[in-house]
Amino acid sequence: MEATPFYDVNLTYEDNYERGPFGDFAGEALNKLETQAIQATQEQSRELFDFFGQPVFSPFGIPAGPLLNEHFTTAALRAGFDIATYKTVRSRAWGCNPFPNVLSVHPTSADGTLTPNSEETQNGLLADTNFGEPSSISISNSFGVPSQDPDVWQPDMQRAIHNAHNAQVLLASFQGSRTPEMNEDQYIADHVTTAKLVLETGACVLEMNTSCPNEGHGRLLCHNAELVGRITEAVKNEIGDIPLIIKLAFMPNDESVETMLQHTAARGTVQGFAAINTISAKLVDKNGNQALPGEGRETSGVCGAAIKSAGLEMVERVRRVQHNLGISDDTFHVIGVGGVTSAADYLSYRNSGASAVMSATGAMWNARLGLDVRATGR
Repeated sequence: MEATPFYDVNLTYEDNYERGPFGDFAGEALNKLETQAIQATQEQSRELFDFFGQPVFSPFGIPAGPLLNEHFTTAALRAGFDIATYKTVRSRAWGCNPFPNVLSVHPTSADGTLTPNSEETQNGLLADTNFGEPSSISISNSFGVPSQDPDVWQPDMQRAIHNAHNAQVLLASFQGSRTPEMNEDQYIADHVTTAKLVLETGACVLEMNTSCPNEGHGRLLCHNAELVGRITEAVKNEIGDIPLIIKLAFMPNDESVETMLQHTAARGTVQGFAAINTISAKLVDKNGNQALPGEGRETSGVCGAAIKSAGLEMVERVRRVQHNLGISDDTFHVIGVGGVTSAADYLSYRNSGASAVMSATGAMWNARLGLDVRATGR
């Protein structure tokens, strides 16, 4: 029987928010996972891992995306994912892209790998509802970073933080919201406002999204290192000693990573990079038509198994450039994200230099992944 992901891709975002999570993140299935996670914790004799100053059973979790609210984050923690990222919030309510948001994506390479900025990403990838095996699933991620109003998400995030018990952590993701009338200073100020709202919930680690391809602008924020530097300096002045991570897209060369590091980590405003988010690609149906309905959705972020190679490459690149710049591993960390569907994938990221690792698509279809990673002892 085909597994039901904890985010039901056959329902709207709004239905998932109100009714989720599903599959093994609900009911008796979740109770069994929690029992196994508790047993594994009791049997664990090794020292805890450090995640930006917070002790965790394992440096593994679920990134910003599928954990829509406290119901989702608490289920993830109960299931043995020791870092649960609350889906990216904004300073104001923000609507979701039209349904569907998640389709199965099928790269043509023999191993299913998708190469950033390749001819295939420009000409069109087949996207449909044939999801296949959990270990090889790749999906579209076309939501537009929806957010509830702060009056809704602040108390909900507080509950989520409260439910992150001993040796687990709730990571709070946020981003600035650009509206047509905003100038650059106002855009920076919106990041600061949102960070302050997050801080009021009691969050102990913050992640700022700079990498979403669904904002309706041709250029990702993370492709403008100077602006990211200005934003992170302003945010850091607001949040003080609270660790700040920035979420990045794939960067194709050392020079772009070096510029980003010089504008952020080298100045002490950022304590970590999380990479990667998705790979942007044109998606088409079997007839060659636009797969996702609506203006501005010819392309979508692709995540899942297809982007693992790019994620590993990015982690290695960040570490290499970081060390070349003399930035210490004691003050700067890398979170590896992209295509993690098994404990073996987790270990590949750790061996590539990731301080911590996260899985979205893989975790959605395999609720045991947190327990599998814990069992590696790394």
